Amino acid sequence: MSSEDAGAGAPAAKKKHLPIWQETLLLLAIALVLAIVIKALFVQAFYIPSESMEPGLVKDDKILVQKPSYWFGDGPSRGDVVVFEDPGGWLPPEEAATTSGIPQLLSKIGLYPSGGHLVKRVIGVAGDTIVCCDDDGRIEVNGVALDEEDYARPDEAGCYGPMPEGGACDWTAGPVPDGHVFVMGDNRNRSADSSFHLCEGATDCTDDPYVDVDGVVGKVFVLLWPRERFGFLHRPDTFEDVPDAS
Repeated sequence: MSSEDAGAGAPAAKKKHLPIWQETLLLLAIALVLAIVIKALFVQAFYIPSESMEPGLVKDDKILVQKPSYWFGDGPSRGDVVVFEDPGGWLPPEEAATTSGIPQLLSKIGLYPSGGHLVKRVIGVAGDTIVCCDDDGRIEVNGVALDEEDYARPDEAGCYGPMPEGGACDWTAGPVPDGHVFVMGDNRNRSADSSFHLCEGATDCTDDPYVDVDGVVGKVFVLLWPRERFGFLHRPDTFEDVPDAS
């Protein structure tokens, strides 16, 4: 019998497996890396910090934000609901406060909804002029009135563009500077948004009503929680009728 024949029936050497605790650690490390990559490049969880986006998004709702839409220089579009960093003094202290402890650690890797950001709808992009309002209380963008009945909540007088602190339903913003957007909450009488930070008639105002697109984290595309209201967010059709700024 040849040496080859003798070895043919020998049992194959068994591969050594890692101990259970080492496999568990390895799987946790892989999951952690994947979570960090996903948060950095693709999707991140946030929560709604106030009632400014009612009726569609309610305070403490959990949402998902996707980032690829704004890659390669493509900024937000009119009608997008976006999450962005506080431009400076827009958030009250109780909303600007971040989570602590384990939730803070989990939020850094995208496994817990982040705070300290704002959620608003983009009304105007670079070059746009926004006017409040026509005879029916509708906001006009580049001369076209928006039909916002399906998603926005007007004030008691039916105006879709009031400024919360005593402002009349009569103001103009723009042209929006390059690299910026003009944003508003859907709950128009309860949102400290771009219209709130306009310096109408003020000579010593230092507020900036426009949001730098570099501070935009991404576009809200899913209402994740509560479960019974789960759904995808879509850009309202009314913005399709708005022409580009001339």
